[in-house]
Amino acid sequence: MPAPAELADRLARHGQEHVLRFWDELSDDQRQRLAGQLDAIDLDEIAALYAGDVDQPDWEAAARRAEPPRAMRLADRQSGQGGGLGVTREEAEKRGKAALDAGKVGVLLVAGGQGSRLGFEKPKGMYPIGPVSAATLLQIHLEKAVALAERHGVGVPVYLMTSPVTHDDTVEFLAEHDRFGLAEDDLFIFRQGTMPAVDKETGKLLLADKGELFLSPDGHGGTVAALATYKSGTSGKSGTSGKSEMAGRPGGENAVEHMKRRGIECLYYLQVDNPLIPIGDKELIGYHLATDSELTSVAVAKETPDEKLGNFVMLDGKLCVIEYSDFPAEVAAQTDEGGGLRFWAGSIAVHVFGVAFLERMLALKDALPFHIAKKKVPHLGADGEPVDPSEPNALKFERFIFDLLPQAENPIVVEYAEEEIFAPLKNAPGAPKDTAEYVQRFLVNQHRGWLQAAGVELPADTPVEISPLWALDAEGVLERAARGPIAVDGPTYLR
Repeated sequence: MPAPAELADRLARHGQEHVLRFWDELSDDQRQRLAGQLDAIDLDEIAALYAGDVDQPDWEAAARRAEPPRAMRLADRQSGQGGGLGVTREEAEKRGKAALDAGKVGVLLVAGGQGSRLGFEKPKGMYPIGPVSAATLLQIHLEKAVALAERHGVGVPVYLMTSPVTHDDTVEFLAEHDRFGLAEDDLFIFRQGTMPAVDKETGKLLLADKGELFLSPDGHGGTVAALATYKSGTSGKSGTSGKSEMAGRPGGENAVEHMKRRGIECLYYLQVDNPLIPIGDKELIGYHLATDSELTSVAVAKETPDEKLGNFVMLDGKLCVIEYSDFPAEVAAQTDEGGGLRFWAGSIAVHVFGVAFLERMLALKDALPFHIAKKKVPHLGADGEPVDPSEPNALKFERFIFDLLPQAENPIVVEYAEEEIFAPLKNAPGAPKDTAEYVQRFLVNQHRGWLQAAGVELPADTPVEISPLWALDAEGVLERAARGPIAVDGPTYLR
């Protein structure tokens, strides 16, 4: 059975007809799957990206004319002063609390990654990271949302973005655990889109199998489009990609529609691999609101010029992030009058977005540019045999959420101490940082610090873990301590 003429002609016009070479060997289901994947791809866009017709900024040149960002520095936060934003900590906390009390805050949690680099062949959100409890990353984050809702007396919806490779496992896992206490309407799971990889020498689409394109998630920048395209109630497995899987059942709502129904005006954005984040932090939300910012970002101070964090900078009056790989070493090493790094502000992928801003960005087709990366991509050769390249053989196309910064009104940066907000799980044991042991040490230190600040006596070097349902933060621990003594005489999980 030949491929449909319309499909074959469309592919031939772009020199991509090779993806149908195994069509006669496919079952009807496999043909439908491949046709759906191809229907979802903008072949003109792929051709333009490969040809270099899409603008790619010269980031190294841009870095050489950049200025440090407008920011609330950590010292000013800790002293209670207004700092570079002109807003005191007390004012910020008051504004943030009011928004949380009014039910205007939601959480945007990105969970599209697998744990392969950790030797964990499941979605990373299912990794058991609790130092005493073995609670998973998803459990910790969702229980924080439950505790936040209890504190403020109103639901705090979580918009959880998966990817095609993590979606089904994540949905099943959360159903098994009854969403870790979140109300059904407080958890909106949606799936990001994908982009095909192409051969870097020819621009040809690559096949993962005879009836399947090689597709990968379109980057955390794909969050924006997925908020509007993925409908609640979408049925079927997540193996296919693009328009066909995003359609949803009649009557379903997308995430933006859900936000509007719930009255959500700002979103606290984070990635699933970082369990240290104070989700819904009223101070950060308050700075965002008090400065009329459309996009507020958290920074930590870089310890060394070559630290692998994106750099917040000002370019032509616009706030931007330049990736560490695009930042010239001599610029990164520049110092200020006090001898500190001039470009100190490292991005940790924690933001607050205005929902109205995201809606405005959705109306712009090219709000987020594609970044092109050379990667090793296993694929099916012309003879139908697997090819496992030893060198980068393909181009992948991704969008990054921080590229929204230049388009936001009044974007700001707020500095936090690394130990209070940033311990991402990225590496297998043996790496110098960002391993499970590293993250667990940060969690234990944070929780021990909260308890000691509340006057609780702790045995030396004893692991203690606090469930968000027992106390959300240092303030919650103080409230617990005021009710009666807290005993810790060995490894303890307070829940």
